[in-house]
Amino acid sequence: MSPIIEVRGVTKRYGGLTAVNDVSFDVEKGEILSVIGPNGAGKSTLFKLISSFVRTSAGEVRFRGQRISDLAPHVVARRGVVRTFQETTIFRAMTVRENVIVAHHLRSKATLAGFFLGTRAARADEAAFGASADDIIGFLGLDAIRDEMASTLPQGHLRALGMAIGLATGPAVLLLDEPFAGMNHDETMRMVTLVRRLRDERGVTVLLVEHDMPAVMKISDRIVVINFGEKIAEGTPAEIQANEKVIEAYLGSEDAAIGM
Repeated sequence: MSPIIEVRGVTKRYGGLTAVNDVSFDVEKGEILSVIGPNGAGKSTLFKLISSFVRTSAGEVRFRGQRISDLAPHVVARRGVVRTFQETTIFRAMTVRENVIVAHHLRSKATLAGFFLGTRAARADEAAFGASADDIIGFLGLDAIRDEMASTLPQGHLRALGMAIGLATGPAVLLLDEPFAGMNHDETMRMVTLVRRLRDERGVTVLLVEHDMPAVMKISDRIVVINFGEKIAEGTPAEIQANEKVIEAYLGSEDAAIGM
């Protein structure tokens, strides 16, 4: 079976600076793959290249065998590769449920005019989106806060809402940008469980960038390590923990920085 995502020789240059240099790896359907590396290693740029938020200088990204590099981000999302953001993108003046309903509109069959005029197609979309939002909210354990304003939510619930918004688009591959950032240990473990459930129960392939190494080692099937814009290692969590290049990149010590 072919990989669901193929990253082939991807490079990004900004003038004289090469942020990502000739990076290649595959993401298999149904796996959780993490991209890690020290600060400034090029992880966020690589994420933007995969989701087509920035254009490549060289190389390409393929989804289900088709090139998605340099397409408009919303086109890539409609095809099934959806990115969440480190700064959770929500409407803070809306409730949790309203945010999730709005996120479904990437899948609308009705036109904008149709929603304004209340056509049959628009009413059908609205009913379907409401039912789907309720399903997602229940799946992620957010029923108790479904009617809470997003502006009042603590960090852990904001991250879960960001995941709900991503899930509302119907992704085949979900790209999570630092999903555990700003969380305490208990919140992180709950989020780890949610990400695993996305894969195990919803069949969503997960690609994530993260700095929380204990969480990464716990959740990942495989890990890709980036340093100075280049891939220096790829393997299972156990292989990455034992890799001398990775240890050196994380300040040359076998410590908690890489989960050891």
